[in-house]
Amino acid sequence: MHTLQINQLGIVKRHITRAPQSAVQKLKNFGVATIHEAMGRMGLMHPYMRPIYPHAKLCGTAITALLQPGDNWMLHVAAEQIQPGDVVVAGCTSECTDGFFGELLATSFRKQGCQGLIIDGGVRDIEALENMHFPVFSKAIHAKGTIKATVGSVNVPIICAGMVVYPGDVVIADADGIVVVPAEQALDVANIAEKREANEAIKRSQFETGILGLDLYQMREKLEKAGLKYID
Repeated sequence: MHTLQINQLGIVKRHITRAPQSAVQKLKNFGVATIHEAMGRMGLMHPYMRPIYPHAKLCGTAITALLQPGDNWMLHVAAEQIQPGDVVVAGCTSECTDGFFGELLATSFRKQGCQGLIIDGGVRDIEALENMHFPVFSKAIHAKGTIKATVGSVNVPIICAGMVVYPGDVVIADADGIVVVPAEQALDVANIAEKREANEAIKRSQFETGILGLDLYQMREKLEKAGLKYID
């Protein structure tokens, strides 16, 4: 973790390769759980990352920001790199729950076309952010302010809540969590997710008729072989 981050301090990469917009638009149709399964049960950030208000969700290409503890300077630097459809994803060089982000930065981000923020740290101005309908997923809500004194980096690989995120990756977040799809895999994952969704629709209709999972998934013989016994 530290080798990846420390070797990349003091850098702003202006040109990144984003996942194809066709893949991003397709991934917007699916939930985090479906995309996670479509990736072979990979890609999830730690579950301590939660939406700051109910029903928040987002999907977009990552602008990454590596922050120093208690310092939000790089979020202001990141704002200049945002293109419409991007999501800012912020990690920190060491654990910190200070309020790095609030209403004013959200106003700036939104003007640049930002779809939301994922931050492995704290945020504040929650009521204002909810009224703005600006989706944020964070580790903490904390009123403590931050300074602007020490450089980090923008648009370098970072670790955010246990996941490596590269600039241009697709990040999807909803009430179930946050999943990161590598840019080069985005279209393939979107196609697999589409097939999974169609398959689940068929199963849902079967469950609605009253069929049990025991029969739909042909579990009875396997359970018997595993030693399960029914006692009347």
